[in-house]
Amino acid sequence: MPAPSATHLAARLAIALAAASALPVTQAQAQAQEPAQTPSPDAADAQVVVTATRSSKALAQIPGAVSVITRRDIEAQGLVSEDPGALLSLQVPGYAPSTQKLSNFGEGLRGRTALLLLDGIPQTNPLRFGGREGYFADAMVVSRIEVVSGASAMQGMGATGGILNTITRRAEQVGTHHTVALKYGSQGHADSHSWKLGYLLEHRGEGADAVDVLAYLGARSQDVGVDGQGRRLAVESLHEAADAFVKIGRDFGEQRLQLMVNRFESRGFDNWVNVPGSRATGVPTSSQAAPMAWDVPRNRVQSASLDWTHASLGGGAASVQLFWQDFAARYTGGVISTFQDTRLAPSGTLVDQSEVLAEKQGLRSSWVRPNLLLQGLELTLGLDLLRDTSSQRLTQTGRMWVPPLNFSSTAPFTQLEYTQGPLTLRGGLRDERSRLQVDDYSTLAFYGSRAVAGGTRRAHELVKSLGGVWRFGQSGWSSFVSYNEGFGPPDAGLILRAVRTAGQSVNKLVDLQPVVTENRELGLAWRGNTAQVTASVYESSSDLGSQIVVTNSIGTVQRVPIVVKGFELAAQWQPTTALRLDATYARTRGRTAAGADLPLTLDLGARSQSPDKLVLGAGWQFAPGWHAQASAARWFPRDANVGRYSGTTLLDEHFAGYTVADLSLRWQSPWGDLGLGVENLFNRQFITYYSQSHYAGADDDYYAGRGRALNLSWQRRF
Repeated sequence: MPAPSATHLAARLAIALAAASALPVTQAQAQAQEPAQTPSPDAADAQVVVTATRSSKALAQIPGAVSVITRRDIEAQGLVSEDPGALLSLQVPGYAPSTQKLSNFGEGLRGRTALLLLDGIPQTNPLRFGGREGYFADAMVVSRIEVVSGASAMQGMGATGGILNTITRRAEQVGTHHTVALKYGSQGHADSHSWKLGYLLEHRGEGADAVDVLAYLGARSQDVGVDGQGRRLAVESLHEAADAFVKIGRDFGEQRLQLMVNRFESRGFDNWVNVPGSRATGVPTSSQAAPMAWDVPRNRVQSASLDWTHASLGGGAASVQLFWQDFAARYTGGVISTFQDTRLAPSGTLVDQSEVLAEKQGLRSSWVRPNLLLQGLELTLGLDLLRDTSSQRLTQTGRMWVPPLNFSSTAPFTQLEYTQGPLTLRGGLRDERSRLQVDDYSTLAFYGSRAVAGGTRRAHELVKSLGGVWRFGQSGWSSFVSYNEGFGPPDAGLILRAVRTAGQSVNKLVDLQPVVTENRELGLAWRGNTAQVTASVYESSSDLGSQIVVTNSIGTVQRVPIVVKGFELAAQWQPTTALRLDATYARTRGRTAAGADLPLTLDLGARSQSPDKLVLGAGWQFAPGWHAQASAARWFPRDANVGRYSGTTLLDEHFAGYTVADLSLRWQSPWGDLGLGVENLFNRQFITYYSQSHYAGADDDYYAGRGRALNLSWQRRF
C-alpha cells in the first residue's frame, strides 16, 4: 500500500482545525492550561520507570544510569525541531549527534547500538540494521522516554548499548477533550518551509471501570532547507510524514485491558537529487530539482500491542503483552556498483535500490511479588517470546540481497531485589535461547553469484545482572555499582549477503555467534532541595563484538573485541522556582582490533562512537503563562585512526567539532498555546558529525547541518 501524502492528511485535518479555532476559550480553561511551576531537582526521585526492572521503580532505587525524558522536555524541544535524534542527543549524555537525515547511522549510545522500544515493542532490527529505525512515532503521542544507558538483559535482544523505551500517552482526565495543533517554519529562503497539522482526541468515562480512548492523526512536511551559508541541503532527509495512532483501554477492578495501534509513515523527496560537494575544499553536498530514476525513499512502521495487567494476582502485579511490528525502509537508488549484473544490463547502466523488510511478533510477560517471605524482598519472574523475520531486497529488479532471516527467541528471566533501610541490592538472570534459520540462497553477481547452503544456528546465553544502591541517610547522597550483560545477534544480513567463497553454508559461518556485552558501572549522586549532581564511570566490553567496515559504500562485519570506557556527568540547579539551569558532559573512548586475535589498537569509529560533548540549558518561567528555554551543545573535535588501515581501507577520521544553540518561547494565552522556536540560533555553518568524520565518506555524502530555522506553533485543548 503506498504511503499517503501528508498533503492529503492535511486536507482531512483542516476542517477540525477550523472548527476548533472558532470555539471560545473561557478564563477557567486558560487557567487550566497554565503549566505547573518548574519542578525541583529532587522531583525526579518521584518519577517511576518500568524499563530497567520490568516493574515500577523510583529512579533512586535503580542501580544504574537510568533517566526519564518527560513530556515537558519533549514539548519544549518540539518547538525547535521534530527530529527525534536532536531530542536524544540533548537529553541523553552518551547519545551521538543527530544526523538530521532519514538515516540514523552514527547515532549510537555509549559506542554501541541502543534497543529502541515503543511501549515495549522492539523497533530496532539487529538482524539487518539499516539505520532507519529512528522514526516510528509522532511526538504528539509520546508521554515520556525511559532511558537505560549501558547493556541490559531485562528487555532481551539488541540492548548492548542501552534501552530507549518510548511510552505513549493515554487518556487520564474524565470527559472528552480535543487538541488541535498547527506549526509553520521557515528559513527565509525558497524551498525551506515546513508545516505540521495534528488532531488529538482524549476520552475517559466516569467510574472505576470506564473506557479510555486516545486517538491521534497528524501530518507534517519539510522542504529541502538551507545550511548556515544559504546553500541548499542534501536531500537524504525526511520530506513528509504521517502518523495514525489509537489506544483504547478499560479497567476491570484490579485488572486492565489495553489495545494500542500505531502506523507511522515517512518519505523522502521524489523530485530532488544530490549535487556532490568537495571534501577537499570543504564544499558540502547540495541538491537540485530533477526527476529520479528510482522510487522515492520511504519508511513504514506499524506497531500493535494488546496488554493485560493485574494489580494483585497471587499477591503480586502481573502483566502480559502480545505485540506485532511490521517495518519497511526503502533507500535511495542509483547506478550502484554492488547492484550491477551483466545478465540484466550492461555494466554501469543498471539502476536499482534496496529495501529492508522486517516483521516481529512476540509476547512479554512478568510477575512482580513484593515482600516475599520477608519485608523488603521482591521477586520478579517473566517469560519473553520473539519471532523476527528480516530480509533485504532490490526493488527495481526483484532480486534478493539478504535472504529471509528467520529468528526466534525464548527467554525466561528472574530477578530478586532486597531493600533494607538505605541499601538496595538486586540480581537477575535471563536465559536467552535463540534460533536463526536461513534457506538456501545465492549472492549477487558482485559477490560472484555464490550458492550458499541454508542452515540453522542456535545460541544459548545466560545473561546476568547484579547491582546495589546505597543512600547516605538524610544527606541526599547515594551511590550505585552495577554489572549488566546485554545480548544480541550481529548484523547477520551483512554477513550473509557478502559471502564470496564457494562452498559456504550458514552452519559454517561462525560469525553468526551472538554479541554479549558486559557493562560495569559506578555512580555517585547528590540531590538537594534546589540542586542535584550525578556522575558515573563505566566500562563496556565484548570479546566477540560486531564492527562494520565500509568499502565502496557497502558495509561488511568483522567479529573483533570492543572495549568502551566513559564518564558522564549531569547537574541541575534551580536558584528560584522560575529558573532552572542544566548541564551534562559525556566522554567516550572506544577501542577495537584490526582483526581477530589482534590487540586493541584501533579507535572505535564514528559509526559507533560519539564525540565528547557538553550541553548547557536554561529554563525560565519569567511571567505567568510564559516560559523560555535555551540550550547550547558543544561537540568537541576528534581525530581517530590517523594513518591506520583495515586491510587496504584507510580508517582516518577527522572531526572539527561545532557548537549549536537553540531557543524556544512559549505563551499559554487565552487563545491556546503559542510557541516560537529557533533552531541553530546563531546560524552556525557546520558539517554533521557522522558525515564529516566517517572514513568511507565521499563527495556526494558530505552533509551540512541545517542553518537557522524559525518555527511558529499554535496548540489548543478544549
